[in-house]
Amino acid sequence: MASLYLVDSLDGVTVGDTVPLDGAEGRHAVAVARVRAGETLRLSDGRGTVVTGSVTELGRDSLSLAVSEVAVDEAPSPTLTLVQALAKGGRDEMAVQAATEIGVDRIVPWSAARSVSRWDGAKVEKGRTRWAAIAQEASKQAIRSRVPAVDAPVTTAQLAGGAEADPSRAVLVLDPAGDVRLSSWEAPADVAEIVLVVGPEGGIDGSEFDRLVAAGAVRVRLGDTVLRTSTAGPAALAVLQTRLGRW
Repeated sequence: MASLYLVDSLDGVTVGDTVPLDGAEGRHAVAVARVRAGETLRLSDGRGTVVTGSVTELGRDSLSLAVSEVAVDEAPSPTLTLVQALAKGGRDEMAVQAATEIGVDRIVPWSAARSVSRWDGAKVEKGRTRWAAIAQEASKQAIRSRVPAVDAPVTTAQLAGGAEADPSRAVLVLDPAGDVRLSSWEAPADVAEIVLVVGPEGGIDGSEFDRLVAAGAVRVRLGDTVLRTSTAGPAALAVLQTRLGRW
């Protein structure tokens, strides 16, 4: 399958056009991937549009692509959001990478009560930018037309408030002791977004469970074993992708 590179915009591009690939992506294609004239590449704007074409010109750190196909993927409905608690040892970043490959649409960092890792001050934007870069690279590897958005981190209060504010949002909190199996949970017919909440390595605090359930969240479990915070979200997303008929 042709390699995928990201560009800022593909607005108005049609078959027969020639589009450039420059900047960091262009340098990577020419200097690292050593793309050659005549090779087939894909360019995406990360928002659903993908163009396919052949390389016609090569520069020192850029190339030109003759477009032979333009495809637009509609946004899925319902969308899938992962609320991932900050975790130590890079386990939260592992979750971001795998969740992106599996097909998550939005990622929200969560400063949970038991999160050992903390984003304070300058670390907030640095951490969000780091997660966004991971999601971007994982999208390219998976040949995804849509790069998931990475939001600013939220507190438990903000998370609960968001669950209460939007009745079209179904919030599922992963809990190894939950009474409802995710594999048997039925999404409401009018749901527009399914939000998966994953706790840190120390688990979700009891008061956080109470607050989220009071806001309308449902405690669900994956099975009879306890998964790491790096594994639980991607595993749950795979279950939902199957339940929604996308896999």
